[in-house]
Amino acid sequence: MKNIIQNISIALFALVIITLSSCKKYLDINQNPNAAEEPPINGLLANTTYSTAYNVYSAGNITSYYTQYLSSPNPASDVDIYNTINTSDTWTGVYDYDLSKYRYGFYNIMTDLYDMRKFAAQKGLNAYIAVSDILMALHLNMATNLWGDIPYTEAFLGVENLTPKFDDAHALFDTSLALLDAGINLLQQPDADGQLDAGSDFIHAGSADAWIKTAHAIKARMLNQLSKTTDYNADAVLGEIASAYTDNADDAQVSIFEVRNPWAQVAQNNAGLDLDGWLSSYFVNATNSATYGVFDPRLPLITDTTKYGDYRGTPNGKGRIGTGTEQEECYLSVTGWYSSDNSPLQIITYAECKFIQAEAAFRKGDKQTAYDAYLAGIEANMEKMDVRDTAITRYTTEPTVAVGANNITLALILKEKYMACFLNPVTWDDMRRFDYNYKNFTLPVNAVLTTFIRRTSYPVDEISTNGKNVPDIQLTDHLWWDQ
Repeated sequence: MKNIIQNISIALFALVIITLSSCKKYLDINQNPNAAEEPPINGLLANTTYSTAYNVYSAGNITSYYTQYLSSPNPASDVDIYNTINTSDTWTGVYDYDLSKYRYGFYNIMTDLYDMRKFAAQKGLNAYIAVSDILMALHLNMATNLWGDIPYTEAFLGVENLTPKFDDAHALFDTSLALLDAGINLLQQPDADGQLDAGSDFIHAGSADAWIKTAHAIKARMLNQLSKTTDYNADAVLGEIASAYTDNADDAQVSIFEVRNPWAQVAQNNAGLDLDGWLSSYFVNATNSATYGVFDPRLPLITDTTKYGDYRGTPNGKGRIGTGTEQEECYLSVTGWYSSDNSPLQIITYAECKFIQAEAAFRKGDKQTAYDAYLAGIEANMEKMDVRDTAITRYTTEPTVAVGANNITLALILKEKYMACFLNPVTWDDMRRFDYNYKNFTLPVNAVLTTFIRRTSYPVDEISTNGKNVPDIQLTDHLWWDQ
């Protein structure tokens, strides 16, 4: 049955790409603006659901160097050593309100979400409004966690305002929570069920119930993000988790691609000697038993052994030890669980929810619930990755993992969440919340900062076109929730 559904989805994908091509016409700045065409709403649904996963990938492709999942093969690479980098591609993926830069592809997603909401409201399509609100909240949270203040209230006016003001990140956090609540409410209306076109929804195939769970999962993630503030409320986090995912089948992800998963493209590029997707020595040591004394059975599902028959990473900032072509270090594998052609692009998962639950319960003082959720998160992630049952049992009963409720710690919970959220940008949020207090985690070699990075730089394109509004920041400046 799963293969049948995938085959149908692939066929629908081809149709949706054609639909998306037609969507571009209404954004063509060479057309008469008084005769602009309204895009098909299912095309907007297809583009926004499909491209949301790509935007999570794009953000992860920045943050995975800061969390030391990945490392550059080149010494003192900007992405490794906390130099200013150009984040324009990621910014464009989130939104680019300058339509003169529009080109067909997976871009301007917040603009498309804004338009989908507007057209859905005109047609009274509550489920489409809800999905727009939920995905807008996800993007606002992800973008403010990268950059801080960003444009929003003036961002979607097109040629009417190409230099929008930047809105306060804290205020946008509250806006995001309100959008999630509104989305949940709309999806609970009688007319919402069955309204979404299943073939155009690449995340949940038109299921209103699934979208409600995802909204609660995102809200739980966001409320847990407040752990360093006086607004943190463990009960509120646990309340959202109770209405979120119940198993891996609920995960928000995209599994059908026009060509291949973008992490697969990274792995393919590396195999073709365009060096990319190298694993950090920190991540490899955390999983090969060097750091924690236990071998993680997920590691062989991510990468291959070196020519020496072991697993070796590349220290961030130091660069490769050899030529880069002789399998002396570990890279994302072209057949890896995260980086094969049809690997899912994960947005938020049941496993992450279990670790959120574990952290909130721990902070509340309920160590038994925290410990049970911690183990459930490990098992959920391993089961999803098709780790053998015997290997799961061996790992989860190993004394350094199976510490018992009385000995569970935040460090252990976040260590296992780090493993389960591989390549996801949410890990950088966690590291900043935990002040990078992960075992053996150190500054990269040749780091240009004396402390850990706290935010990324604003994109060059935005500085050049809207410089008067771009905030003046330092990469060591803490965001409002990271004090």
